[in-house]
Amino acid sequence: MSFLRNEKVRGILYQLITIVGFVLFIMYIAQNTSDNIEARGIKSGLDFMQSTAGFDITETPLEFNHTSTHWDVFKVGLANTLIVSAFGIVLATILGLIIGVARLSSNWIISRLANGYIEIFRNLPILLQILFWYNVVLASMPSVRQSYNFFGSIFINQRGVYTPRPIFEDGSWLIAAGFIIALLAGWLIYKWSTKRHDETGQEFPVFLVNLGLLITLPILAYLIAGSPVSFEYPVFKGFNFQGGRTFTPEFLALLFALTIYTATFIAEAVRSGIEAVNKGQKEAATSLGLTPTQSLKFVVLPQAVRIAIPPIINQYLNLAKNSSLAAAIGYPELVTVFAGTSLNITGQALEIIGITMLTYLVISLFVSAILNWFNKKMKIKER
Repeated sequence: MSFLRNEKVRGILYQLITIVGFVLFIMYIAQNTSDNIEARGIKSGLDFMQSTAGFDITETPLEFNHTSTHWDVFKVGLANTLIVSAFGIVLATILGLIIGVARLSSNWIISRLANGYIEIFRNLPILLQILFWYNVVLASMPSVRQSYNFFGSIFINQRGVYTPRPIFEDGSWLIAAGFIIALLAGWLIYKWSTKRHDETGQEFPVFLVNLGLLITLPILAYLIAGSPVSFEYPVFKGFNFQGGRTFTPEFLALLFALTIYTATFIAEAVRSGIEAVNKGQKEAATSLGLTPTQSLKFVVLPQAVRIAIPPIINQYLNLAKNSSLAAAIGYPELVTVFAGTSLNITGQALEIIGITMLTYLVISLFVSAILNWFNKKMKIKER
């Protein structure tokens, strides 16, 4: 037994014992669960996914009716989760960046307003904010007949926001192609302008040029294709609006709460990133004759973003997971319709909860992988 006196050998032995113990524990839990399921006569397996759901979903981006299967329920719930998460991430990023920069403004009023926003919404539970937007703000909107009317095409009332819905016909792919070409051209222009700036120090209006391309090329494609996109406008008929696109109060309340709550943490990450930039960098930018705006754009923000990305990644993941709180107001995301309604109908809790947990895990790992790749690309390479 003298080999046990070797610290390296003991370390390996302890790790093996830990692994074996963990595997045996998992096997015991699995076997115990299987025995209990069999003893209670509970059905197991995934056959229920192909059975008829027997209920409708009020808000679905996919085709769905009461004859659809529980697999369709899962797809609709996942689609709604991804939609609200994507919108929330984009809006929270924009709002967080603005508030984070405003927090450090030399204007006392702007700075105090930004600080007040952060302190208020960061310290209120997000579930309470969801209920506030749903039961207080959106519920106070006017009735359908007294809807707020914007340009005769956008209507806001207690039942949501009604907007025109685009209808894509033959030839619409040319518009998408024009948009993609504009993005590729914008990327090439950015690379060229960066190289030109490094070599000559001359600036190029990259933003304005790329914005012009993003507007001009799709419009040209639209005209060349013969106007293949039309709009269906909401029209008041009977007791409600018909046609167009509807954003329900449930979706809006969840989106507002997720955006406003997450933006507070992103704002703090941006603020801390800006403050972490060495003071000498800012002084060097001033000595080169850069204006405060140019200094922020070319010197401070590029370095601050590199520092802020890791905590911002965590906030994106939290936003996606916090979308499950939509069950409190009935927005048909994954937890509400699949881990809620489908579970109550089928009674197969183990499979449904397992699938739901695995889905959120995959979403989180996918978002994390993309942003970690972006974080790696943004790192300053040592010479």
